Amino acid sequence: RSLVVVHFWAPWAPQCAQMNEVMATLAKEHTQVTFVKLEAEAVPEVSEKYGISSVPTFLFFKNSQKVDRLDGAHAPELTKKVQRHAASTSLPPASNQGAKEDLHLRLKKLINAAPCMLFMKGSPKEPRCGKGFSKQMVEILNNHGISFSSFDIFSDEEVRQGLKTYSNWPTYPQLYVAGELVGGLDIIKELEASGELDMLCPKAQKLEDRLKVLINKAPVMLFMKGSKQVAKCGFSRQILEIINSTGVDYETFDILEDEEVRQGLKTYSNWPTYPQLYVKGELVGGLDIVKELRDSGELLPVLKGEN
Repeated sequence: RSLVVVHFWAPWAPQCAQMNEVMATLAKEHTQVTFVKLEAEAVPEVSEKYGISSVPTFLFFKNSQKVDRLDGAHAPELTKKVQRHAASTSLPPASNQGAKEDLHLRLKKLINAAPCMLFMKGSPKEPRCGKGFSKQMVEILNNHGISFSSFDIFSDEEVRQGLKTYSNWPTYPQLYVAGELVGGLDIIKELEASGELDMLCPKAQKLEDRLKVLINKAPVMLFMKGSKQVAKCGFSRQILEIINSTGVDYETFDILEDEEVRQGLKTYSNWPTYPQLYVKGELVGGLDIVKELRDSGELLPVLKGEN
């Protein structure tokens, strides 16, 4: 029943070293928890299996089952998750009042994580509902161009059971707008039929329009894993170093923070990998092309839009 926390890290990432220190402190406080470090790039099969696309990433296992994950260097969040999972592992059922309050706050936070939140079985791309209710719900929302975020209730049994009680609604999917429960599939179908659904939920900006706005946000735009301050992959780190050496001002977008942009930009630009560099709305290319431009002396004129 013990809790195991696995840190997928990389020696080149300074934020991983910081989080290793946080883990060492937590290990002293929570002696019943096992903390493990895995170098992500040294175990590609494991990293791929668990969808590790950036470092640091933390996976939480209980009874050999994955129960939670945390992406990024968020020390307070890591501390919170370790405390919560360690408490639910070791505390007897009698002292669960605090746990109930914690869950209540967590549910409230999840419900308000986006203006329109869908709690479903699986994800919008891969609904996992035997009767197809989650799939139908996603199709209706997509058909109406509604912008929504989702939470896979299969990924967290505590949320799955707790939300039924919290909302007094026994089934899934459940749709919330502005923190209020709208209902399940039948109610959404009724709202669709009456024309009220379009007034109730926020509309999504078309992805192509969104990408155009992002690409033209600054004269020089870099789409990368991480940010100017913290690169989350070796290629992104290298391209940052090259651009920084030119002294040209630029902005970055972290594709790990937005899956829609991450996938959509590959198609939009017909360029399958990251990082991607744009100047005045036009794609320059990835790391290899930027290296070639640097070596030929053309990089600075390109970044200044002269070439």
